[in-house]
Amino acid sequence: MNSIGIRDIARAAGVSTATVSRALRGFATVDPELRDHVLAVAERLNYVGSPAAAALSTGKMNAIGIITPHLSRWSTMRMVEGIERELRGSGIDLVLYSMGDPNDPHPRPPIQRLRTRVDAFVAMSVAANSPDLEALLAVDVPVCLIGTESEMVSCVLIDDTEGARTATAHLLGLGHTRIGLIYGRQIRDPLVLEQTRYLGYLAALGGAGLESSAELEVSGGFTIAGGEQAMMRLLDLPEPPTAVFAMSDEMAFGALRALDARGLTPGSDIALVGFDGHDMADYLGLSTIAQPLEQIGTAAAKVILQSLDQDDRPPTKTILGTQLIARRSTQAR
Repeated sequence: MNSIGIRDIARAAGVSTATVSRALRGFATVDPELRDHVLAVAERLNYVGSPAAAALSTGKMNAIGIITPHLSRWSTMRMVEGIERELRGSGIDLVLYSMGDPNDPHPRPPIQRLRTRVDAFVAMSVAANSPDLEALLAVDVPVCLIGTESEMVSCVLIDDTEGARTATAHLLGLGHTRIGLIYGRQIRDPLVLEQTRYLGYLAALGGAGLESSAELEVSGGFTIAGGEQAMMRLLDLPEPPTAVFAMSDEMAFGALRALDARGLTPGSDIALVGFDGHDMADYLGLSTIAQPLEQIGTAAAKVILQSLDQDDRPPTKTILGTQLIARRSTQAR
């Protein structure tokens, strides 16, 4: 039996092969009734698409590459879930590539090799000064950045500065004036991702007539263990802070562990707020700035699908909001 191809479907459906290709890939520019008709014909003919054949005939691999520092992080996987959900039914697959911690020495992502396997890229949490980003922007395919801004390509991000300002203002509103900060790796480089949240922290302090103090700013490396060590350093100060803002929930989890080890009660002895909206934050009573991670992934996937459908689509910037969720860690008992 001869295999059924796109030309057979086009002939049976009475449309062009280009229309069949676009309908099978779920592009929004195809009329819904026409798409349903093409899909019904394809199903009746028992069509099974061949990625290799599609690549030869259309130059498309029907796949999107996701480049991220860490595949294991909770926030990364939540965003990937949003991307995958949006792509369901489109016939487009995901190719995941973890480049490792961007602050550590690592080989550049093999962009040119990946380019032969995907039609577009989504890059998560790649700093604006990273050579990884430079290589990515040089590739002539649609690119959407998550968490990073560039005038050259589309991006989806939250207002990190406003989120951090809200977190710090929450602590100020509780009467705290000596507020510690647990950041990631760097905060004074304007091109790294932590910088925007640091600016929000500074803005809130400045708005209250306070100045930042270097001894109150400690690195936690965006890990639980790092957050625990950072909180220990803050608690060991001659004058410890009465409240702490951690730039990620995972670092805040470590900070909670440090408080427990010292016999201190979050909220009563020292206030603590994190950032992310991690699922475990609710169980641990952690106040946090929640960001819509799955919505971020969904928005990035939509941008990519639209870019693949419209070759001349100009870059767009999508900014999503955050929400303060106050829990026991900032409420005295």
